[in-house]
Amino acid sequence: MKITAIELRRLRVPLRTPFRTALRSVDEVDDIVVMMRADNGAIGHGSAPPTAAITGETHATIIAAIRDHIAPRLIGVEVAQRNHLGTLIDTALPGNGSAKAAVDIALHDLWGQLHQAPLYQLFGGGTPRLETSLTISLGSVETMVEEARRALARGFRALKIKVGKQVDADIERVCAIDRVVAGRAALRLDANQGWTAAQTVQVLQALERAGVQIDLIEQPVPAADIEGMCHIAERVQVPLMADESAFDARAALSLIERRAARIINVKLMKAGGIGHAVRIIDIAALHGIECMLGCMLESAIAVTAAAHLAIAHAHTVTRIDLDAPSLCSRDPIDGSARFDGPRIEIGDGAGLGIRTIAGLEEIA
Repeated sequence: MKITAIELRRLRVPLRTPFRTALRSVDEVDDIVVMMRADNGAIGHGSAPPTAAITGETHATIIAAIRDHIAPRLIGVEVAQRNHLGTLIDTALPGNGSAKAAVDIALHDLWGQLHQAPLYQLFGGGTPRLETSLTISLGSVETMVEEARRALARGFRALKIKVGKQVDADIERVCAIDRVVAGRAALRLDANQGWTAAQTVQVLQALERAGVQIDLIEQPVPAADIEGMCHIAERVQVPLMADESAFDARAALSLIERRAARIINVKLMKAGGIGHAVRIIDIAALHGIECMLGCMLESAIAVTAAAHLAIAHAHTVTRIDLDAPSLCSRDPIDGSARFDGPRIEIGDGAGLGIRTIAGLEEIA
């Protein structure tokens, strides 16, 4: 099976409600979709969202990176040469992790089809069912409490609460949600780099005094503030999870060695694809550190790939935050993966198991 063409499309899916964090506000998933064609007629699918505030990538940069630098290197190469193809993707140009991830996911989809098996089985097997948290977007106390109520009604047992704007208001938000949740769901906080180290300690200590139990605090300080991460880790009991501070395996290892994080949030778009994500997970496992498998605001294409990875690494990936399809108003993907509220089930379709994608748009 040889790669014969790589085509790009655009996929837009409105969200149920606007997605707001300390960094940005988004109304829809808006992915670049990769269609990697093989000489036997098979198609591998991958995707990437433009997340300029985090990865620095836009639609234009993703398209240019794939069309001008990555795709030309892969045409005519056997899909079975997965490691070689991975190197060709990695070395096509510096950075551009989301563009590389989209192509890498499509490659792995084809590789699974080549071997006629779901990806998670080729990665080592596991139970093809996961349970994800749901994100509660940053907003007024009333709005966030109502979102939490709706999440509980849909069956979610872990909520990731967006905070990071104003310390006093954030404490009020979390306490109000805690009263509604009343122990029925784990509460995870994500400040999206919106606090200082001192503010983080202040918030967590205030919540502890109020009797609010927090499962973890995610990336409260700017990504480069590793000293701040260490400061927090030394002063609070709540597990500190690194997100933007841990783009790659080297950064994850440094955080682990400095005891700056007890959990690493692994995302395919940050890591640059499946292979690099596996390296981060393996390093974490070697040091007894847990991981979360997370996602950007992206379609079920890339989220399905992340789910396969999480299933095969369940001993290290102890938390799942693959809620993007649950935030969407519709699911345009017809395939063997099923997203039903908090439940993710992976079928026996080869590769990612994608059959059709509705609403794909041509790119000039």
